[in-house]
Amino acid sequence: MTTTQLISLGLVQGLTEFLPVSSSGHLILFGKFGAFADQGIGVDIALHIGSLVAVLIYFHKIIAEMFKGLWQKYFLPNFKNAGNRLAYLLLVASLPALFVGFFLRNYGMESFRNPKLIGWTILLYGLLLWVADKYGQNKRNMKQLNVLDAFFIGCAQCLALIPGTSRSGITITMARFLGVSRAEAAKFSMLLSVPTIFAAGVLEGWRLFCRGDTAQILLAADAAFYSFIFSFAVIFLMLKWLQRWSYLPFVVYRVILGMALLMYAYGIF
Repeated sequence: MTTTQLISLGLVQGLTEFLPVSSSGHLILFGKFGAFADQGIGVDIALHIGSLVAVLIYFHKIIAEMFKGLWQKYFLPNFKNAGNRLAYLLLVASLPALFVGFFLRNYGMESFRNPKLIGWTILLYGLLLWVADKYGQNKRNMKQLNVLDAFFIGCAQCLALIPGTSRSGITITMARFLGVSRAEAAKFSMLLSVPTIFAAGVLEGWRLFCRGDTAQILLAADAAFYSFIFSFAVIFLMLKWLQRWSYLPFVVYRVILGMALLMYAYGIF
């Protein structure tokens, strides 16, 4: 795999992980329609690890508050402490996808990597995002979420295991249906990426280590580095955008891309 391909993949991942357009779907399409061979799930996960590091650095103050709140109560729940409360809400929201993701990772996720399925998920979940963003209220922030809200968002995140759905897109959609403001929904979605991506990264990293494939490990590290650079920039720009505007441009993009993929998949052009 060349440096050009790694930088291109890092750019695709960075631009799409935190925008509600599906990073996994774009990475698969990049491999199928680009000039390079499909990079596979292992490199895809390494690219997501780069995005994870970007989240950890960008939200380091919030993450530090969570660890401080957990440490004060010896990692036991204490919802009177804002950091502890947010940490446990993220844990609750992470559990459904961690469970379902582990099952699917060992039982045939490769079958999901096809343009027809991605076309439908990009189109339909893009339209669902439009409905949620248009009719969802802007009266709540992360501090006002409860355990049931977190569970609903976590269940929605399970759908993102199907390429094209968009992890950020579907969790933002659910948060908007629950009345969370645009920027706060995006922040919660970004923070929610931490445990899910970390778990996937540990699992894939362990498999690479067990295989003793040094070249693949170094390749994954390079992919993660380029992804980190572009992901950090997108987090900053995305949150600035949502302070003034809506998700409509991303919905339009998803509808156009989804229809184009379906026309290709069904042989219309």
